[in-house]
Amino acid sequence: MIPYGKHYIDEEDIQAVVNVLRGGYLTQGPAIAEFENVFSNYVGAKYAVAVSSCTAGLHLAALAAGIGRGDTLITSPITFVASANSGLYAGGNVAFADIDPTTINMDPAALASSLYDNPTAKVVVPVHFAGLPCNMHAIKSICDRAGAIVVEDAAHALGATYTNGQRVGSCCYSLMTVFSLHPVKAIAAGEGGVITTNDEATYRILLRLRSHGINKLDDSFVFPSEAKDPWYYEMQDLGYHYRITDIQAALATSQLSKLDNFIARRREIAARYYDSMAEIKGLVPAQPRESLLHSAYHLFVVRINLSVLKIDKAELMNKLRKFGILSQVHYIPVPMQPYYRQLGFDFNRYPNSLAYYQEGLSIPIYFSLTNSEVSYIVNSLSKIIN
Repeated sequence: MIPYGKHYIDEEDIQAVVNVLRGGYLTQGPAIAEFENVFSNYVGAKYAVAVSSCTAGLHLAALAAGIGRGDTLITSPITFVASANSGLYAGGNVAFADIDPTTINMDPAALASSLYDNPTAKVVVPVHFAGLPCNMHAIKSICDRAGAIVVEDAAHALGATYTNGQRVGSCCYSLMTVFSLHPVKAIAAGEGGVITTNDEATYRILLRLRSHGINKLDDSFVFPSEAKDPWYYEMQDLGYHYRITDIQAALATSQLSKLDNFIARRREIAARYYDSMAEIKGLVPAQPRESLLHSAYHLFVVRINLSVLKIDKAELMNKLRKFGILSQVHYIPVPMQPYYRQLGFDFNRYPNSLAYYQEGLSIPIYFSLTNSEVSYIVNSLSKIIN
């Protein structure tokens, strides 16, 4: 089977993990600080905080941004549920802003409308869907006028660049950016996440929150007279056990050294798909070809013209499976989920997201996917559809 996504591990990665296993630390050791330093330098941010998952990172970012009871977090309906859940985890409320159908990213006009409808909105979480950065200049301007904090969900977008040339994660448009190190993402750590920021106060809050609300580094103490004791530490916040391990950090550091090659290959595959899709009636890429300049291509998504094709999406997926090709749907709109319906959300209020969900299908893209496999996927789609 050809999966829709797949990690790539080489001997260098394996040796990096072995070195940690043979060393003196398995967790909370020097490999974590090394990874955070390399990561922050790569994306161009002052600080990076590695955590146990992207979901943990989104939760901590919501807390560090000040979300609490009575506050609202706005995000896109087309995302994994963690983007929205982070607002609920922090005790706040959630609202949505519909997508732009040409990019599948948050529509700035829809965001402005959602902010108007939700005066308690404190945080906006734009999602860089499939690795294509949102229109962050417009989103940041709208949020500034509304007094809302921007936290970027870049789970798909490590290695992507904004139109201004800076890398996603530099936080030139946001207080924080959150990444995923899940195996199907740009680089793998088994599990893991990273939060970047340029704000020192936010950085120190994140450090405390990821480890039970405790920081034994150079934070100021509430009771400084006690700090003379070598065992002394203070729990100053209600934090969590969201730490990453040295094993994961070593793997992620090794993987990061190959990221530019990973992204270049994904863009080559995407270009082949763009060139081939014109020959398949009723199937078009979900995002514009100009995405090749900026996207990290975590996903390559096509939209199915249901009025042209004689088969529906489920039948297409099943037929692809018979050809040995696995596809996936990213995502069921969050307001459609039973939990969110019970909260009173009406998914029909997001027509662009609903239309995309009915038509969108993710086809395979990953570093080790060969040109012959790409041709096989395109030929298989053509045989099924034409």
